[in-house]
Amino acid sequence: MKDRLDSVAKGSDFAEDQQPSESRGTNDVPAVSPTVNPEEAQPINSSTQDFQDGQLEKVSTMEEQEAKVTPVESNGPPFSVFTRQQKRFIVVMASWAGFFSPVSGNIYFPALNSLSQDLNVSISLINLTLTSYMIFQGLAPAFIGDLADKAGRRPAYAVCFIIYLAANIGLALQNSYAALFVLRCLQSAGSSSTVALSSGVVSDVATASERGKYMGFVTAGALLGPSIGPVVGGVLSQYLGWRAIFWFLTILAATFTIVFLIFFPETARSVVGDGSIAPRAYSMSLLNYLQARKHRSGSSNSLAPTKSRESARPKRRLRFPNPLASVRILMDKETFLLLSYNACLFAGFYDITATIPPLYADIYGFDDLKIGLCYLSLGSGASLAALMNGQMLDRNFHRIARQLNFPVNKKRQSDLSKFPIEKARLQIAIPLCYVGCACLIIHGWIMNIEGPLAADLVVLFIGCYSLTGAFNVTSTLIIDFYPTTSATATAANNLLRCLLGAGATAVVQPMLQGMGRGWTFTFVALVLIALTPTLWVVYFKGMSWREARRLRMEKLDDEKKQRRAGRVEEGDSPKRANSSNSP
Repeated sequence: MKDRLDSVAKGSDFAEDQQPSESRGTNDVPAVSPTVNPEEAQPINSSTQDFQDGQLEKVSTMEEQEAKVTPVESNGPPFSVFTRQQKRFIVVMASWAGFFSPVSGNIYFPALNSLSQDLNVSISLINLTLTSYMIFQGLAPAFIGDLADKAGRRPAYAVCFIIYLAANIGLALQNSYAALFVLRCLQSAGSSSTVALSSGVVSDVATASERGKYMGFVTAGALLGPSIGPVVGGVLSQYLGWRAIFWFLTILAATFTIVFLIFFPETARSVVGDGSIAPRAYSMSLLNYLQARKHRSGSSNSLAPTKSRESARPKRRLRFPNPLASVRILMDKETFLLLSYNACLFAGFYDITATIPPLYADIYGFDDLKIGLCYLSLGSGASLAALMNGQMLDRNFHRIARQLNFPVNKKRQSDLSKFPIEKARLQIAIPLCYVGCACLIIHGWIMNIEGPLAADLVVLFIGCYSLTGAFNVTSTLIIDFYPTTSATATAANNLLRCLLGAGATAVVQPMLQGMGRGWTFTFVALVLIALTPTLWVVYFKGMSWREARRLRMEKLDDEKKQRRAGRVEEGDSPKRANSSNSP
């Protein structure tokens, strides 16, 4: 890792040596930036030591500093060469991409009866396509997340949407249950990884001090799916037939893919560093490629900087994605506790969304379209939580930093080894967990007494705001733990979340029949309350565990370097012996 980073730094230094200081703003335009203004791009003093210290991260070079910084931080390179407008575009695109996974799962609900009739199969068999969708939703990101961290975000996104588009076209044309089952698995495999990739993009362009805000925007796109999906699916299924659902998804995904191919830049730090290193041609957007070709042929003065940026590109061989990388992350006790409770939160959320159609049809006599409209209450609460909690996270981060006199600079990544990031995040999450559990209990007993619809929708709004808000906080904390392998870490999150969610949706209907409505949701809430001590353990012990993990990883890296150096010396000794024996 250090050898690769050294080559990045040397290539960047060589680029700066080839031009006078007053001309760097023009020649150092990042080749990966879709809308970069050459006059606004700022030079980067990329020294080898800065890379080794882990201070190089992506943040807009146009933002104002909100706190004093130490001399080490002020002399280091910015986290990113992307401007504020470019970061917003990148995050909006990532949020749009993350929208496809949940909307594809929820838009399918209103068409279950129609599919059962047209394909001549039982509802139980149709429900198996829901379970298989969630299983692949947990497994696929383990492959794509590792690919994204090694090869870049753009190749991973391209693989996802090629699979997704092909699956949707097949689903719109199929006429058998076997084809439906297989293609739904492929649809899930293509769309589910976009959530992990979106989190990875945020870690590429945002420091810890502002990560909550951008994670909120990304999560908002993913959480719009449960609210919009059933409404759109109900309208399309009722008036155009169930095939129109998959044609709609095909058109929407094709529109995103066109915009993505033209404008979306490569952001993976393992590929482009802070954004100033030109990626390989397959990782360039069309606009980047045209700009790079014009830059090469425009003047001979730009030749040396272009070559230096290409020489600074990390040289690595692409290997088959390793799904066990996500599993290894779960071996860390702090991460396992956090992700386990996070999965339980989403299981509670799934129990609500999966039981609304049968409960509302039985109690209020609603059809598919009316039930779909009721999901707007859940989705609006979840989306509001994603937007508001992001701001709360950033404010709480700065509040604790001021109390500890901890320097914060939004242009550069702060060293979190001495900062209690667990407390800064979980101070927001833990209260939301308790509020969400209370709403689960109230919702259950409103359903038990068949109470007014308006009251239940208000409770669901508050409950989904709380549960998804807590989920958003813990997801942000996972990115804080693993900023360099964020897509893989989020894939581990999805693995536990989706597998546990699939199990929860499978058992909640028998629980309703055996325990009743009120006691079913009371039981779910009490389980969540009983598991909250896991968050308190991370709150108090997390910082010391994180430091121990850092020291352990540094020791392993040193051992690997020593073994590598030993192999090099052994390989050189025969050459030296042969040269000494030669005349």
